[in-house]
Amino acid sequence: MELRQLEYFAAICKEMHFSRAAENLCTTQSNLSQQIKFLENELGLPLFDRIGKRITLTEAGKILLEQSQNIFEHVDYAKRAISDLKRMEGGRLDIGILPGDGDLLFNALLIDFHKTYPKLSISVTETTDVYEQVLNGTRDLGVTTVPLKPDESIAIIPMFHEEFALAIRSDHPLAKLKAIPFEQLQQLKLVMFGSEHQITKIIQSCCHDKGIAIDNPIVTSTLSTLLSLVDQGIGASILPQMLLDYIDHENIVSVKLLHPTPSQDICILYRKDKFMGQAAKLFIEELQSFLQSVVNHNSRSLG
Repeated sequence: MELRQLEYFAAICKEMHFSRAAENLCTTQSNLSQQIKFLENELGLPLFDRIGKRITLTEAGKILLEQSQNIFEHVDYAKRAISDLKRMEGGRLDIGILPGDGDLLFNALLIDFHKTYPKLSISVTETTDVYEQVLNGTRDLGVTTVPLKPDESIAIIPMFHEEFALAIRSDHPLAKLKAIPFEQLQQLKLVMFGSEHQITKIIQSCCHDKGIAIDNPIVTSTLSTLLSLVDQGIGASILPQMLLDYIDHENIVSVKLLHPTPSQDICILYRKDKFMGQAAKLFIEELQSFLQSVVNHNSRSLG
């Protein structure tokens, strides 16, 4: 059994048509048929049921297709690993993050990371579907909330526990308080991310648990716009405490929310069965180091 024969077999399975598969493979239909015949003779069972011009997979064919896909994944893994070994610091890394997280986790980090590893090509995409995109292979890494029931193919690296606080203009009466009850949000005009954003989902869940509602918030899709609205005194917002500490905005202060204090757990996701190149390993190390520096900076500021 040769790898090329399995590739021929998989091409036929994709098209369920010998002549179209031969055309895609740039070979003749007779050569394709001959290779499949060799496979069937070696295995001792037919791989296709031929009914006129139509073909379907036999049970043996279904088993071989499933195992062939595993073989192709392992071959691809080996090729990528060897290629990555040659380049070491080269390669491409595609990362998915939640909208708004780039301002805290990536802007400063990416500049330093690029200076240290200029050969790496990095793409960072803000999306609400981080988990799904890592699962389907669209992204190499994802930085998002810890999934409740992750697929067994997903590896999780816990990063940090994140609490949310009220972000409010410094001359607002509530800005003088260290903490307020969560239900007091009903009395405020809020500016928020859209309903699809993870922060909004957490806030809405807390509202549901408390039996309260936030009426007619101003909705925006960007953190910069949201902060600008808070800065102008148009409304208050709810944002990660770590972010508010890190940006250290002159006209915006944070007030702790109590009973409950909204929070979430952030992690890095990647597929266990997908080759993790040197680029991804380096980035995870740098991200962990960067987050520790942010925590230390915030601790010194509070001290």
